Amino acid sequence: MNQDPERTPVIVGVGQINDRPDDPLKGLDSGGLMVAALKQADEDAGGGWLADADSLAIVSQLSFPHLNPLLESVAQGTGMSPEHAFQTAMPNGDSPILLLNQAANRIGAGEGTICCVVGAEALRTAGALAKAAAAKAGSDKPHNALRDAAHRVKKGYRQTYGLTVPVDVYPLYENAGRASYGQTVSEAQAESGAIWSGFSKVAADNPAAWIHQSRTAEEIVTPDGNNRPIAYPYTKLQVANSSVNQGAGFIVTSLAEARRRGLSDDRIIYVGMGAAAHESDDFLERDTFAASPSMEVSIKRAMKLNNVQTSDLDHVELYSCFPCVPKMARRIIDWPLEKPATVFGGLTFGGGPIGNYMSHAVASMVEKLRATGGQGLLFANGGYATHNHTILVSSDPIEAASFPQDYDFQAEANSARGPVPELDKSYSGPAEIETYTVHYRRDGTPRMGTIVARTPQGKRTLAMVPPDDIKTIAFLTNGEAEPVGTNGSVVMGSDEIAVWERAA
Repeated sequence: MNQDPERTPVIVGVGQINDRPDDPLKGLDSGGLMVAALKQADEDAGGGWLADADSLAIVSQLSFPHLNPLLESVAQGTGMSPEHAFQTAMPNGDSPILLLNQAANRIGAGEGTICCVVGAEALRTAGALAKAAAAKAGSDKPHNALRDAAHRVKKGYRQTYGLTVPVDVYPLYENAGRASYGQTVSEAQAESGAIWSGFSKVAADNPAAWIHQSRTAEEIVTPDGNNRPIAYPYTKLQVANSSVNQGAGFIVTSLAEARRRGLSDDRIIYVGMGAAAHESDDFLERDTFAASPSMEVSIKRAMKLNNVQTSDLDHVELYSCFPCVPKMARRIIDWPLEKPATVFGGLTFGGGPIGNYMSHAVASMVEKLRATGGQGLLFANGGYATHNHTILVSSDPIEAASFPQDYDFQAEANSARGPVPELDKSYSGPAEIETYTVHYRRDGTPRMGTIVARTPQGKRTLAMVPPDDIKTIAFLTNGEAEPVGTNGSVVMGSDEIAVWERAA
């Protein structure tokens, strides 16, 4: 290997915090969790790193929006005086891997020596505070940090048809993907259950995970009083668990600095090259809901850059906000169903601290590689199946790695993308179901159905299914026939809301 140790990025310290006092009102806020996670990472690296750190990068949080930006308070809380300080604009799920890649670039360019990355969410505490405030005000509708986030409160075309937050949108990929794979509903749910059951087993053995209870595949996909339906076909145990207080961070430095400070080789994890690509921020501007060209480019390009094949990977973390994402990712790399697709535990069982999940994955991957050696692939996804960033880490030097690097492969993803259908917001007439979901109330009854349809002219349009249209709701959810590709009509009501009617 002919790499300059001063320009070779390595991870030397990781920290993870679970904060769950009996009284959620007494929990830490997001900033407090970040400080605690970085102090733990510093201790993990042997101590003395934070005071000398020249870069601090933070994954934005939404639990306590009034605290943003947190750069100054986290720096003060950890005793840092970084020359470079950065906080992401949004809490996107790819952010920790983006920041890891940027830290590696800083080391590789000689622009930094010790780079700290951290993030946290305290939605458990924020939710408790919101409930207490609502009760004091005599309201039964407390502030919801997820649905009430500033970028989601607007009411528009998508929201009218029930598409507001990620849990509303990802089922569109799930149902379209199932049809594309040629699976029945039962087969698709069996795959989801197998992946998620594997996640629960990993989480059960990971002290840093939020839930330490393994679940069977059947338990995960079967709706009942403790596992209510959320958005078809997802149950509560198939979606990200955001009601957590979790923080995680890591320290990236040069191989030379790690050796100067006396770290042994078995504590050092090498950072490989990364690749990022994204879909449109508008989830209705996708060429398909059955796959993601940008996801495929991100994953395949990262593997090619690092000169690895799937058989070379000892561990993977395939982002898992909802089953459709690791399903798409595992098909891209041909990852066996029986092998764990996580080292942390997944966003349901490990915990889903919004944009910072992958910091926990980085930390757990570092710990896993220290224990077992080998190579690990970290694939991150964020937004509405929008943002993708993939990177390799290894217990041994990565021959192909060279920094700084250009990790932006957007042009390649754009060229791989098919034509994006024009959106017709006022369409009435015959159409075909492209994908769909059904949204449920907390009591398990349908709230409404959402149809994404294609017109005979190839345009895309939305329609809703009223909850009292029992026959159509049953057709969409009973698994007896595949709704994707079936015909019907979009009928515009007097309230200018389009309703879906099945073909006779």
